[in-house]
Amino acid sequence: MRLRFARAEDGDRLAEIYRPAVAERATSFELAPPTGADMAGRVTRTLARTPWLVAEAAEAPHRVLGYAYASAHKDRAAYQWSVDVSTYVDPSAHRGGVGRALYTTLFEILRLQGFVNAYAGITLPNPASEGFHRAMGFEPVGVYRRVGYKLGDWHDVAWLSLALAEHGADPRPPRPLPEVRKEAEALLASAATAPARDKRVRGPAGGAQAPSTPRS
Repeated sequence: MRLRFARAEDGDRLAEIYRPAVAERATSFELAPPTGADMAGRVTRTLARTPWLVAEAAEAPHRVLGYAYASAHKDRAAYQWSVDVSTYVDPSAHRGGVGRALYTTLFEILRLQGFVNAYAGITLPNPASEGFHRAMGFEPVGVYRRVGYKLGDWHDVAWLSLALAEHGADPRPPRPLPEVRKEAEALLASAATAPARDKRVRGPAGGAQAPSTPRS
């Protein structure tokens, strides 16, 4: 497996992976599946500040198995050290360590940039995604009750948080991704070429978190 930054030309494949979460489930609160062009635009806008990664199959280069990205948690300036993260994996690659590999490297790049907090929202019920995020070191924050209406029902959303770094005084503003692109490329190049079942993810203080299955 190879990790790299997403490109605009990945748009069609990203839309294909994402479509079931929009059209068939309440995993995403979007109601209309985005097109490949829509996803290409999202990739371009995201990479101006934060990472969007894809995983490719080792046996089939250029075949994207899944993706993960980070985006601003809120627009107000005091939130600038916080991001929201998501990962989506093709069903054919579930339980193969793809989501874990994507998140591991995504978090390393976010730390390099100077981000401190990562948050993930999960439409309930979704025990696989909850288990995966907790195994990656996320802790529950709370639940928005009946916050979204989709597919004929109201849905709860659980929010979880991960401390990427220590919460020190006077933190420096996070650096946009283009400013650390060279170092980030080195992290991608050094990422494991194949997922290891016993690989552990470092927390902000170097603690280990047990891996789990990828999010749907």
